[in-house]
Amino acid sequence: MLRLNISLILILVICALSVVTAQHKARKLFVMLESEKEIARKLEVEWGKLQLEQGTLAMHGRIETIVSGQLNMKVPSASRIQIISPDATVDWVNFDENFKP
Repeated sequence: MLRLNISLILILVICALSVVTAQHKARKLFVMLESEKEIARKLEVEWGKLQLEQGTLAMHGRIETIVSGQLNMKVPSASRIQIISPDATVDWVNFDENFKP
């Protein structure tokens, strides 16, 4: 009977240690999960800011100001603009002759 009691106590201690170890691992994993969620939230906020910044930088008015100010470019006159339909073929040999500044 003594052997049975000692073996049951030993099994009980092993089970208790297993439960404690499992709970500790679960808590550590939960803390890691929460920190990863926080990182994901911060990255989502940063992504939104970057999209807003990209939209601001790509505004037509800003691009036109940079092009005209820094690159000294301007919109060509209507007589120099050629519109080509997708079905039309371009005679590249005579293109330079037809397009004179």
